[in-house]
Amino acid sequence: MKKYNYYVYILTNKINTVLYIGVTNNLIKRIYQHKTKVVNGFTEKYNVNKLVYYEIYNDINVAIEREKQLKTWNRNWKKRLIEKENKDWNDLYNSLTIV
Repeated sequence: MKKYNYYVYILTNKINTVLYIGVTNNLIKRIYQHKTKVVNGFTEKYNVNKLVYYEIYNDINVAIEREKQLKTWNRNWKKRLIEKENKDWNDLYNSLTIV
């Protein structure tokens, strides 16, 4: 049986004013879908396609719970979480080397 990694990720727009939290088992593919606007909805409407934060999990249920938890956080908590790992809010997409 193939073992998967699951990713909880945070995207923002060009000027870092909108935050979007999602979960996926293929981070590179999913962010590419956001960047190319293949995904209709919130991220397309608000041009949210810059990956600023992600976490890796081995269990989908744990990843989903974390996603739900982060979605309840206020903006300042999310901002501190992002800046702990990515102080300048750089787009992490081009540095991904996940298989």
